[in-house]
Amino acid sequence: MIRELANGEWKGHTTSSAPQTSRGQRRGRTSTVCVLALLLCSAIALRVAEAATRLPYTVKWTSTGKGAINSTLKMTSQLAALRTSAPVGPFGLIARARGDVKRLQTVLHSFGYYDGSITITIDGVGLDRAGLGKALNALPKGKAAHVKITPVLGPLFHIGRIDIEGTLPAGMKRTFGLASGAPAVASDVLAARARLQKQLQDAGYALATVAKPIAYEEPAQRLLNLTFRVHSGPHVRIGSIRIQGLRHVRESLAMRQLPLHPGELYDTASIEKARQALLRLGLFSSVTVRRGAPDRRRRVPLTFHVKESKRFAVGVSAAYSSDLGGSSGVNWSDRNVFGGGQRLSVSATAIDLGGTVSTGIGYDARVGYAIPDFHRRDQTLGFSVTALRQTLEAYTQNGEMARTTLTRRLSSDWTATAGTGYEHERILQQGRNYTYNLLSMPLSAHFNSTDLSSPLLDPTHGFKISIRVAPTLSSGASGQQWFVILQGSIATYFDVHRLFPSDPPGRTVLAARLLAGVAEGASQFSLPPDQRFYAGGSGTVRGYAYQSVGPQFPDGYPQGGTSMQAVNLELRQRIGASWGAVLFADAGGVAAGSQSVYRVGVGMGVLYYTSIGPIRLDFAVPTRPLRNGGSFEVYIGLGQAF
Repeated sequence: MIRELANGEWKGHTTSSAPQTSRGQRRGRTSTVCVLALLLCSAIALRVAEAATRLPYTVKWTSTGKGAINSTLKMTSQLAALRTSAPVGPFGLIARARGDVKRLQTVLHSFGYYDGSITITIDGVGLDRAGLGKALNALPKGKAAHVKITPVLGPLFHIGRIDIEGTLPAGMKRTFGLASGAPAVASDVLAARARLQKQLQDAGYALATVAKPIAYEEPAQRLLNLTFRVHSGPHVRIGSIRIQGLRHVRESLAMRQLPLHPGELYDTASIEKARQALLRLGLFSSVTVRRGAPDRRRRVPLTFHVKESKRFAVGVSAAYSSDLGGSSGVNWSDRNVFGGGQRLSVSATAIDLGGTVSTGIGYDARVGYAIPDFHRRDQTLGFSVTALRQTLEAYTQNGEMARTTLTRRLSSDWTATAGTGYEHERILQQGRNYTYNLLSMPLSAHFNSTDLSSPLLDPTHGFKISIRVAPTLSSGASGQQWFVILQGSIATYFDVHRLFPSDPPGRTVLAARLLAGVAEGASQFSLPPDQRFYAGGSGTVRGYAYQSVGPQFPDGYPQGGTSMQAVNLELRQRIGASWGAVLFADAGGVAAGSQSVYRVGVGMGVLYYTSIGPIRLDFAVPTRPLRNGGSFEVYIGLGQAF
């Protein structure tokens, strides 16, 4: 049999002849209409009778021994999917079961089991047994029928010969990722076809097409021989480049984002990078690329169609933890002040609303301004002014800060930032008032290989690395002194699907993070209190109140230290389409001189997934409670913990 792969299914080819219409047939139209009307009335009557005799039923599955196949069968079955949402009568149940037989056999074929079979029984009786409908009709009202689905895999087919009809560049057949002897899994074959077409387009064959493969079955050998029909088309280069849809954004800004030039070899990967670069500006809600026909010089024009985002945005924010209490704020931004992507943002947030470690209401107000492409592409100059008040058990802080930053995107994964900052602050700690003036020159580097467009989305692979060095000149209570704050973190994510393919991708993820920091050049109490290290709370060791883990004054309030370390481990599990759960354990502590305090907290959380990220509720407990510490902590926020 010859099979064509379409939508994950090998379809056999059949032929038929088209019927011809005669004059005699046209004369029978009136009688045909009458027959159709009679059939329609009968169908309506049958539907009414069917609705009056709805038959509840249960579905029991026999395992194939393959987790991925089991889950795909269950997701494909209409008997399972429509059991409660679309109830049917006895004959409707039989029809639904017969439809599932072919539907589920297609699933077995897609995994390479072409001799597999599906057996479905209702109350132990086969679907073709005479009198099944009458027997189901005779069931007492409310009694459920029992459906049993038994899939039998049979032998696994493998790929035999792989033939290419058409011309490929030298060596490309060896790299498209399909080999003789591999299991004949439909998704793998389709992926190889897509990969081959992309490789051709990346090599400059913009018009290349690879047709759906044809499979020639050899049942005795349990083989499928594959034929890929390839049309490479001409070898082309990039022609003119245009951007359409601009209204308020300057064309010069948009064009600078494109790492493409006319005359370069056509490369789909580079074109996609250019599209992503436009999206990263934050000025467009969508970007699509249209390819024109090659000209006489075999150059393909490209047109980027953009849709600008709304220029102004207003948002609200809220969070809660039992230690810091609630926070609530509003923010406003202008994404394109002068047409060059300049961004003005204003935010105001009330903080420390009723937490166990807060002693009064605080605030965090900020005005920021950013200039993209400052002197070069992928470089942003930023300014910000902040007014802050924190009312905590460790200290009360009132401060005003001004910062300037220059951020450069070094690659798709790396960014670096350099800046200067000035802070004037007044701090109350242990009944004494301190005034500090801080001048800092922070340098930082960030690596992110999680391939996510938003920090609120769920990472399932890759790393996040952050390193920060902040030389600081302090003038205040302890005179004038230099010190350096060094901080670093590394987080990684592992999809359990890589170990257990039966677990769907992204459903079960292990996440881990390591934090560390140290202050050099100053002793514990010569450091301003807000520059010291603290542990405890949602960012370090959950289950302990914010800043509570570390050396303490005699009254039990936090001192802060000169170094900090913490490690966080999480098991994240998606449940259904919208829910999730997480188990976590944190360990960490703070040291100052010969003093050091380390603690471990454990907990669990519930997540509800929205279009902008998961809403997360965590409950954590300390394994060794501190003096004056609580017995548990609760955290509510948007996005994952890290």
